[in-house]
Amino acid sequence: MSLARAFVTPWVVLAVMRGDRAQALALCCAAGFTDFLDGFLARRFGWTSRVGAWTDAVADKVLLSTLYVAFGIAAWAPWWLVALVLGRDLLILAMAAIGLLFTPIRDFPPSIWGKVSTNVQIATALVVLLGPGTAGEAAISTFFGLCATMTAVSGFHYVVAAVQRFRRLPPSAD
Repeated sequence: MSLARAFVTPWVVLAVMRGDRAQALALCCAAGFTDFLDGFLARRFGWTSRVGAWTDAVADKVLLSTLYVAFGIAAWAPWWLVALVLGRDLLILAMAAIGLLFTPIRDFPPSIWGKVSTNVQIATALVVLLGPGTAGEAAISTFFGLCATMTAVSGFHYVVAAVQRFRRLPPSAD
């Protein structure tokens, strides 16, 4: 079902680019349902794997990151917020790459702050898709601030956690 979320991403972007908030919202809700169903089935029947967890996370990030870029292009969200959301994700990817390339670390579990940040990013995206006519400009601005704060907090937390993890590694025998 992760592939379904990745597949729907271009259609969401097209809906945003056409200014069709209702269609973009419907597609995002459908993608969210596949994410819920995927997780439910994995837990219910023990259909879990490292690859499945990885593809699920990648599909979620592809959809969410691409959605924020589309928001920036459509002028539905400020570019500073788009840069913050993307920058945090790129920072996490860079730290994971460093871990994979130069350390024996192979697991990169999400933190509570990362989960909170992702949920706030999703809520913010839903408010943006509802639009100022439904959600109101004040609500959208409030969500932008909350999203920026939680994204920055989680990014900072991931950096601190990575540095602590790297420091705990035994010295190399080079």
